[in-house]
Amino acid sequence: MALSEKETLAPPQHIAIIMDGNGRWAKQRGLPRTAGHAAGAESFRRIANYCRTLGVRYLTVYAFSTENWKRSQEEVAGIMKLLRKYLEEALRDMEKNRVCFRFFGDLSRLSPPLQKLCLDAQSRSADYDVQVNFCLNYGGRDEIVQAARRFAQQVANGERRPEELTENLFDQYLYSAGIPDPELVIRPSGEKRISNFLLWQSAYSEYVFMNVLWPDFTPEHLDEAIAEYHRRNRRFGGT
Repeated sequence: MALSEKETLAPPQHIAIIMDGNGRWAKQRGLPRTAGHAAGAESFRRIANYCRTLGVRYLTVYAFSTENWKRSQEEVAGIMKLLRKYLEEALRDMEKNRVCFRFFGDLSRLSPPLQKLCLDAQSRSADYDVQVNFCLNYGGRDEIVQAARRFAQQVANGERRPEELTENLFDQYLYSAGIPDPELVIRPSGEKRISNFLLWQSAYSEYVFMNVLWPDFTPEHLDEAIAEYHRRNRRFGGT
C-alpha cells in the first residue's frame, strides 16, 4: 500500500484477531508446537504496538479458547508459561506502555499465580486509554450462556423483570460490557470460520480471512486488512 493511501485510511476503533496458525508454522519448520506459540507471542507484541501507533482504541485477541484444553498437557503448559512471561513483563513496563488490559473468559481454571497476574494487570492498568482484551479460556457460546444465567438469577432474586431484557441490557452481562463491538475481525492462517469467537459482538463485524500464518503476520498484513475493511459497504441491514 502506498504511504499516501495508508495515511488516508483511518483504522477501525476496535479490531479483533483470531491468532491462528502457530502449530502449522512450527510443523513446517520441524519445530515443536511450543516454538510456534513463542513465535506467535512475538507477532502479537509487534501487532499490538503497531495498532497503538495507528490509533486503534481496542484490540481483542483470541489467546486461548475453552476448547484448547483438549490439546496436550505440554502444549497447554507452554502457552500458559508464555502468557505468564508476557504479563510479568507487561506489569514491569506498564507505566511506560500505558496499555489497559481486560480479560474475557473464565479465569477460574487458570493456576492461582496466573489468575493473580491477570487481575493485577487489569486493576493496575484500568485508567489507561489503549485497551487490549485477551480472550482467555473463552468461548462465545459459553459467554452468552453465562450472561443469560446472570440475568436469570437477577430475575429470580426479584432484581429484574423478564420484559426488561433488551439487546442493550444484555450487552451489560457480557465480558465486553462497556466496549464497542469490533468493526473488523481478522483471521490469519487460511481458515474461514469464526471458531466460537465473539459470537454476539461480531454480529455486524467485517471479517477478513488471510492466507498467512499468525507468526508471519506483519504490520503490512494489518494494513491490507484495514484497506479491505474500507472497501466494504457497511449497510447494517439497510440499503
